[in-house]
Amino acid sequence: MTTPLLLLPGGADADIDTAAAAALPISEPAAPGGIVVKTGPDLARVQVSCPHQSGLIYVVPGDRSWVCSDELRPAHALAGFFRELIALDDPRVADLMQQWGLYYRSLPLDAAEIADSTAATATDRPGA
Repeated sequence: MTTPLLLLPGGADADIDTAAAAALPISEPAAPGGIVVKTGPDLARVQVSCPHQSGLIYVVPGDRSWVCSDELRPAHALAGFFRELIALDDPRVADLMQQWGLYYRSLPLDAAEIADSTAATATDRPGA
């Protein structure tokens, strides 16, 4: 059973498996650095907390994040999202990121990791 839990930009709802969501605790004890990542089947929660701000980032399989395992999907989705956000070259985005002290730089990928990832996911692709 899926329930729309998140309101996404443009008013679209993300369907998240409620059983998977229930299996991941909403709040975790404070972690060093204030970031806790909990992964499960087709759902990850990234809890970001400090004394002044607190929130959850939900990561689910998407058109551009299906290639990674459940455990690596949060890293894949966030890195790809920030790469594309920066590529928009929108002064409003740059200004907002600067106000929050956020900067992003893509790093080169290890050739062996790329080959392993491509081989492992070639047969997992939807519709393959």
